[in-house]
Amino acid sequence: MAIDERARHDLFTRLEETLGAEHASTLMTYLPPVDFAELATKRDLDQLEQRLEQRFEHRFALIDQRFELLEQRLIAVFRGELNAAVSSQTRAMIFTMAGTVVSLGGLALALARLG
Repeated sequence: MAIDERARHDLFTRLEETLGAEHASTLMTYLPPVDFAELATKRDLDQLEQRLEQRFEHRFALIDQRFELLEQRLIAVFRGELNAAVSSQTRAMIFTMAGTVVSLGGLALALARLG
């Protein structure tokens, strides 16, 4: 049986006749304003908590995976850029050293012919 406002008022009126206004008001404050079938029990709340925890755990696991993938991508890009920079610097250094050796060789030859 669904409890509506009219049924609550009728109950209050009957209680007021039987118990008096103060006791009727006190008793009515302890009655829920909705049908008892609509009230949540501790078991309902525990089940809801478990479902929410499972959802959050799943979501956080997905977020952790995304961050790990992003970290791996960033490291790969950084290593690639670093390797490219080192490679171009190494190449420049080799050509500079080769040029220096050739120049010094030419200078040594020129000094040997003069002397």
